[in-house]
Amino acid sequence: MSLAQSYGPEIFRSGTMSGGRSVPASDDPVSLGLRASARRMTGIAVFSGVINLLMLSGSLYMLQVYDRVIPSRNIATLLGLSLVVLLAYLVQGYADALRSRMLSRIGTLFDVGLQEAIHTALATLPLRGVKPILMQQPLRDLDQIRAFMSGMGPTAFLDMPWIPIFIIALFLFHPAIGITAVLGTVAIIAMTVLTERVSRGAARAAMDSSAQRQVLADATRQNAEVIRALGMLDRFTARWSQANERCLRENARASDVYANLGSAAKVLRYVLQSGMLGIGAYLVVTDKASGGIMIASSIMMGRALAPVEVALGSWKQLVAARQSIVRLREILKVTAAPAAPPVVLPRPCRELLVQGLAVTAPGTDHVIVSHISFSLTAGTGLALLGASASGKTSLSKALVGIWPASNGAVRLDGAAIDQWRNEDLGRHVGYLPQEVALFDGTVAENICRFEDQATSDAILKAAQIAGVHEIILRLPEGYSTRIGEGGMSLSAGQRQRIGLARAVFGDPFLVVLDEPNANLDAEGEGALARAIQILRRNGSIVIVISHRPSALSELDMAMVLYEGKTVAFGPRDEIFSRARTEKTAATRRSAPASSVNQIGRTQVAEVVPS
Repeated sequence: MSLAQSYGPEIFRSGTMSGGRSVPASDDPVSLGLRASARRMTGIAVFSGVINLLMLSGSLYMLQVYDRVIPSRNIATLLGLSLVVLLAYLVQGYADALRSRMLSRIGTLFDVGLQEAIHTALATLPLRGVKPILMQQPLRDLDQIRAFMSGMGPTAFLDMPWIPIFIIALFLFHPAIGITAVLGTVAIIAMTVLTERVSRGAARAAMDSSAQRQVLADATRQNAEVIRALGMLDRFTARWSQANERCLRENARASDVYANLGSAAKVLRYVLQSGMLGIGAYLVVTDKASGGIMIASSIMMGRALAPVEVALGSWKQLVAARQSIVRLREILKVTAAPAAPPVVLPRPCRELLVQGLAVTAPGTDHVIVSHISFSLTAGTGLALLGASASGKTSLSKALVGIWPASNGAVRLDGAAIDQWRNEDLGRHVGYLPQEVALFDGTVAENICRFEDQATSDAILKAAQIAGVHEIILRLPEGYSTRIGEGGMSLSAGQRQRIGLARAVFGDPFLVVLDEPNANLDAEGEGALARAIQILRRNGSIVIVISHRPSALSELDMAMVLYEGKTVAFGPRDEIFSRARTEKTAATRRSAPASSVNQIGRTQVAEVVPS
């Protein structure tokens, strides 16, 4: 399945992610990991050599038994040969087990080497407009590659270089036996090429249908409450049945292809081994070879063809791993972490400056916010107002670096925010989204943003600023209470107030609060107002998006957006006074607004709370 099919074409729009970088094909994490794995497999090749040399012991044993032991009837020779071949088999078994363990470790090291890049991709894909239900694809691809690297497939390819050694040994028995072995090897290789070409389409169709079924399963799981409440279960069950039937049909077709080709290869191997016995028997009858050579050549032929048969049996996994490598390589290239800046900038403390900012929705070319310019000094509080879909949330995401600026810049103390490493910028920014996302962990861990070195004093300070300290103490285990994924064990109001504590943790310079009182009662709104007051007094810039006047009482500036553009910006009291005047004038007008200025005045009047 292609990358566009897996994640959608939006993954390729606008080049790499903001703050990301273009990675050369040879330097992407997947290629680096594969090269490192190939170097580690060099050592495994030594074990493969030992294993394949010891595989000759069975043929040589039969050769000696038939040509020396049976004619001489020497029991001592038979016992000695048997002990030697037993020792060879034990060493071969140990080397084979050790090789399998080493392959498993190589697969694990490959996985470990990509974990940072995979997690960066998981954190970046939603910002590219990729649907959350597709977020698990990189992990599935990584699991597929690791499973193949740890399985039997690589052993077949490590053993294949030894096929010529076996063929040379067969030529030493007799040229006719060697020629038969060459013809058999060519036939098996032709079967392998045929398998690749015939199975390619079936394998791709099977993987596509499996991915589509997984997408539907994830969507059903994530929207289970809505499906149950709206009586949509039967309809989604029908959709699932169709997707599952298609998946089973395509997988059955692919399995049939692999089974047919695998059976054909197995029959071909049987024919070749029997043919080898027949040729050996002919040579024995004509006194051109011994009985031992006849038996040994048949066994050796089976050993020579075994890697090819294993490769054919692992072909489905090989195709899946190869497709996963292509997808994973591309997705990690477009979500690569930005290069670390050469200089660590000091903590901002003076000004937020926005210059000609334009923002587009991730994965589209639709401009949501444009031509936004303003500046705020330390200790300023800004009320960001506007009707629904006016661009308030989009602007707030651009201010804290979630969404990239398609034009213009957001600067803190003169430095564009992309000049900071994400970890460093995060220490200077506080953000509370509309939908508060808490993580599985303790209350304290969520407040301190899972920072290992966070002190109890810093956590308590953030909770006290947010006015949530007493609420936390009433929880079953206080700050050590585990809140579950998404904060599901808390009420909406508790989640919002703990989210506020997380936003103010570490005394950030810029704090952006998007509808921070949507789930708060009167007590919570009072705590929010006090938090804004404390933040401003400590020198933070606070930007609040809200439709309730209680959240705006502690702010001194206001901005009104209309269709992504600024229609008013200035002192809060002045903007509110203009709004009241416009509302009074509007009641006296009967004609609708016509001029641009009048539209702006109307929007200000409509969105400013009374």
